[in-house]
Amino acid sequence: MANQARSSSKRSSSWLTNLTKTASRIYFFLIFLQIPLFRVPCRSGMCSSPIHVTSSQLIASEVFPTPAVKALLYPGAIANGLVRNLTIPSWDNLLDIYNLTTVKEAPAITDLQRLEVLAGSYFSVAGALVGILKPGRMSMFGTLLVIWGLVKEGILGKPANTDPAKAVYVYPTMLIALLCAFSSVKYDVKKVVRSTPARPISKPLESSSKSKLK
Repeated sequence: MANQARSSSKRSSSWLTNLTKTASRIYFFLIFLQIPLFRVPCRSGMCSSPIHVTSSQLIASEVFPTPAVKALLYPGAIANGLVRNLTIPSWDNLLDIYNLTTVKEAPAITDLQRLEVLAGSYFSVAGALVGILKPGRMSMFGTLLVIWGLVKEGILGKPANTDPAKAVYVYPTMLIALLCAFSSVKYDVKKVVRSTPARPISKPLESSSKSKLK
């Protein structure tokens, strides 16, 4: 019986590990291939993925060098170019394709009004990159922040938007990203059981037991 219990626990743990790795890989491809998850105003115009939001902010703030930002954008640019017109975009024209050449002159209020989406996009990109090596909770936190920012603007109307062309929109692929983000979290039940201290069982004193017998 003990061997059967051990074998079943090993099977369940291996199944959970495979699920976590598969979810992390799907989330990575969703983010870095720039599958449209939402549509929200940003410094470069309208952004449709966390990579777009992160890249526009990085170019505007000059925190990372431009070649590093291009390296984030190029895999998705290749995928989009092959799907749309079977062409590979040029490395030199990458900033023009994503309208990032004049992003430094754009007002910062666009990003400051959507801090949840901006912070969530940073966490989503970093979580997708780190999750390939070691799955964690960063992707889940980033996705939840993005969803909260979109819900706050779409339902609560903060910030207010009067232009229908810049209305917030959430694509059905966001649900896939949310499921992958939650599934990529590795939860070890054994550690939780080991961390819970054992409660001592109180035994009746001999004197009290003898008095009850009398």
